[in-house]
Amino acid sequence: MNEIIFLVENDVEGGYTARALGESIFTEADDLETLRENVRDAVNCHFDEADKPKVMRLHFVREEVFAV
Repeated sequence: MNEIIFLVENDVEGGYTARALGESIFTEADDLETLRENVRDAVNCHFDEADKPKVMRLHFVREEVFAV
C-alpha cells in the first residue's frame, strides 16, 4: 500500500475526527496540527514498518444543512 486516505470531519463537540478508508483506524483532535500528528501516530501503530503506507491523505468533508 502506497497511500492511505482519511475522511476528516468537524466534530459536533468541536475539533476534528479522522477515519481511515479501508482500515480500522480512527483518531480525533482539537486542531488540525494535532490531528495530523495523531493520524501519523495511528498509522505508525497500525502497520508494521514494511507495510506502512508512504503517503497519508486527509480528505476534508463539510456538510451544510439549512432550511428553505
